[in-house]
Amino acid sequence: MKSMGRDFARTLPAAVRAEKHLLPASVRAEVEALNGARPLAFSLQLLGAWTVIIATIVFAIRVESVWVSMVALLIVATRQNVLGLLVHEQAHLLGYRGRFGDLLVNLLAAYPLVVLTVEGYAQVHLAHHREYFTDGDPDFRRKSGPDWKIPMSRRTLVKLMLSDLVGINTLKLVRGKRADEESPLFARRHRYPRWIRPLYFAVVASLLTLTGTWGVFLLYWLLPILTITQVIIRWGALCEHKYNLPGATVAASTPMILPTWWERLLLPNLNFTMHPYHHYFPGISFSKLPMVHSVFDREGLVDRRCLFDGYLSFLSFITKPAADESSAVDTHP
Repeated sequence: MKSMGRDFARTLPAAVRAEKHLLPASVRAEVEALNGARPLAFSLQLLGAWTVIIATIVFAIRVESVWVSMVALLIVATRQNVLGLLVHEQAHLLGYRGRFGDLLVNLLAAYPLVVLTVEGYAQVHLAHHREYFTDGDPDFRRKSGPDWKIPMSRRTLVKLMLSDLVGINTLKLVRGKRADEESPLFARRHRYPRWIRPLYFAVVASLLTLTGTWGVFLLYWLLPILTITQVIIRWGALCEHKYNLPGATVAASTPMILPTWWERLLLPNLNFTMHPYHHYFPGISFSKLPMVHSVFDREGLVDRRCLFDGYLSFLSFITKPAADESSAVDTHP
């Protein structure tokens, strides 16, 4: 990220110069033309994630090396995160729109992650979009506190991630993906019998028993879900928004991070760090967000000084000592 004035006490550097309602009509029309599900791009990501997962586990089993197994756990966790991001896409109906779209994504992406369903996640996430940074926003309620305060010390961040890694915070993070009593209801158009999910788990358990692969499942699938994947989820949430800012606009609370090529390779995120665009246009697939960025940049609606050039740049930014809040100066337009 280029040098800029900093206001740690208030908002993030606003990479997007205008909120959605202030965009020129021509820009809104051009971008909104990109709305709609992209089942091919979605399917390729789904296939790619499972291909990497299966190939990695098979390779680790054959090599029988502790070090290879450790790397395998990390790789599997990164692709479990991709499956979670695909559930997020389907929550917006950007994967499959047919009658069985949610069911298919449940079977291939949500149920394998054990704690997720498309329906449950959609209820929380769509409330987050509708009630952004208000008391009706479940994400805002759960993530406004000391654990989500930015900037934070490096020691605090390491402590939080180590707690995630050993499973201490797993239950809290899992609960954050479920609806609570205060969340608005967003019922899905197509609903399925409740017995499908337990039947799914029963079939999986039976197959693991028949094939004698419970050990493989527990080591290479469940262990990363409970540990490494939780660290990745926390990092993704930190990259998503700065919380503790009641009533903040999207531009003032959402960073724009453009990962380097090697960061995209090691930790694919389906363009999730172009998050301001997602909030402005939630009907646009992850595969089209770079095109949205190109339009905004062409129209002079991106402050390039406020872009984060990779995860390391953002990490450095959020772990710098906080400025004196009593003398902080708001540098944003």
